[in-house]
Amino acid sequence: MKKFPIALQLYSVRNEMEKDFEGTIRKVKALGYDGVEFAGLFGHSAEEVKKMCAEIGVTPISAHVPFADMIADPSIIDDYAAIGCEFVVIPYLTEEYRPGSERFGEVIEGAKVLGEKANSLGMTLAYHNHDFEFTKIDGEYAIDILYREVPASLLQAEFDSCWVSVGGENPADYVTKYAGRVNILHLKDYSGSKSENMYALIGIDEDEEKEHKGDFEFRPVGSGKLNFPEILEAAEKAGTKWVVVEQDEPSMGLTPLECAGKSISYLRTVIG
Repeated sequence: MKKFPIALQLYSVRNEMEKDFEGTIRKVKALGYDGVEFAGLFGHSAEEVKKMCAEIGVTPISAHVPFADMIADPSIIDDYAAIGCEFVVIPYLTEEYRPGSERFGEVIEGAKVLGEKANSLGMTLAYHNHDFEFTKIDGEYAIDILYREVPASLLQAEFDSCWVSVGGENPADYVTKYAGRVNILHLKDYSGSKSENMYALIGIDEDEEKEHKGDFEFRPVGSGKLNFPEILEAAEKAGTKWVVVEQDEPSMGLTPLECAGKSISYLRTVIG
């Protein structure tokens, strides 16, 4: 199997990043990660971050930037271009923009605008899914409508293995379906099943009056229910460039960095 370069989505260690930005990236590198995907710069300039990554020896492959923030000020993308990121990613849609809402159309049109902006900087826009994109509109999944309406030149797919599965589909099948369009793939594992207020577990309180209820739990890659050899085989055939580990909340009694270490240790047994 292809020896994919492996990155960590730094949202997985966001509290550590806030306390010690550079030190945490150094720890991520020490775990064996080849690259990082940002989720905020915590007050650091693009120049500082570019220099850090070069000194530490990690590749800044991409960044998750909220859709509303990029629409309000597309120049935000300039910072990530200056760092050297190849991709900028729409990471999540708040409720007013989700499929089934009147404003989902704004996401489709906005992705075209942001995709053009990214391209002008030598970057590519991508979209990171959750499960709500697997809502059907007139018999078709919203995720498929998005990728049908926005050309691949403007919008790539950053499928998240966990959320595709929670949405009711096989992650390997979706990677195969969009072969050539999945340059970066999120590897996330889980146990349990779709539960009430799951998004409380990703650090977003959908309903502050409710806590997460159910057996759904994020897990280090290889410690849950997903078939990663199958997913990685599909990614190899689909031309995927990078795989990115993400775990929104730690589990199994481990710290976030320990979870990241367990994930990459497992992946090295599969892809070397």
